[in-house]
Amino acid sequence: MLDKLEMFIAVAKEGHFGRAATSLGITQPTLSTGIRQLEDQLGVQLIFRGSRYGGLTPEGQTALVWARRIVGDARQLREEMRFKREGLSGQLRLAVIPTALTWAARLAAEFGARHPNVKFTILSRTSVEILSMLDNLEVDAGISYLDNEPMGRVSTEPIYEERYMLVCPAASPFAARAQVGWAELREERLCLLTPDMQNRRIINRNFAAVDAAPETWIESNSIVVLVAMVERGDYLSVLPEDIARFLTRGTGLALVPMEGSGHSHVVGLVAPHREPHTPVLEALMRNVRRMAKAD
Repeated sequence: MLDKLEMFIAVAKEGHFGRAATSLGITQPTLSTGIRQLEDQLGVQLIFRGSRYGGLTPEGQTALVWARRIVGDARQLREEMRFKREGLSGQLRLAVIPTALTWAARLAAEFGARHPNVKFTILSRTSVEILSMLDNLEVDAGISYLDNEPMGRVSTEPIYEERYMLVCPAASPFAARAQVGWAELREERLCLLTPDMQNRRIINRNFAAVDAAPETWIESNSIVVLVAMVERGDYLSVLPEDIARFLTRGTGLALVPMEGSGHSHVVGLVAPHREPHTPVLEALMRNVRRMAKAD
């Protein structure tokens, strides 16, 4: 039944039989047969379908919760048995908000040095996508904001608090300042992350707190694009300190602390709420705690 439950999870995630089959590396007829067999075993219809996917039935919604739990438990069992045989090994899949990618790289490097048989896949995703990927068992953990928007039932480990920096050309009047107020940027040509990014929503609220709105000329979901635009000399940006320092190294751009940011938002590791965690994930969480204490 386990393979049928994985098919069901894939269909619920993709909302399309063809895409679900492709994601699983099987044919669509094989997928459809598997779903019908699962419905026969459970004695209920799980999916509304006519000529195409029509969503989950009420029974399907309930079954999806159980399917994720059962498949997650089965994967955890495999991880536990592999740990007994081989020690810490395998593949850790992380989904990370763009502003925390440097921290993800640091975490992977430190963890890999301690546990050389563990490999990493690191994906850049929005905070909303990270929670969805955790639910759908697509990743093992994420790095995201812990205290800004609802997260649901997850395990968390704080890593750091964001501190915002103005990124500007060295010739900018702001470059020599000790700090810059949000209201001072209300008429500047800004390039910022897109509104689907939680970082952008935080920045918008910081502007709103001083009765201002950002004059956004360039929006991108890539921080590299934002820094490249500032390097042209026509724009300014606001970014968290760690990623800003990494991307502006050697560019000659100036970084100036933003004042009056109010509450600093906490970024940390997010994992499925499951006790006990897999041995690899438990070791990762311990590593995060060490990093947080060291900083």
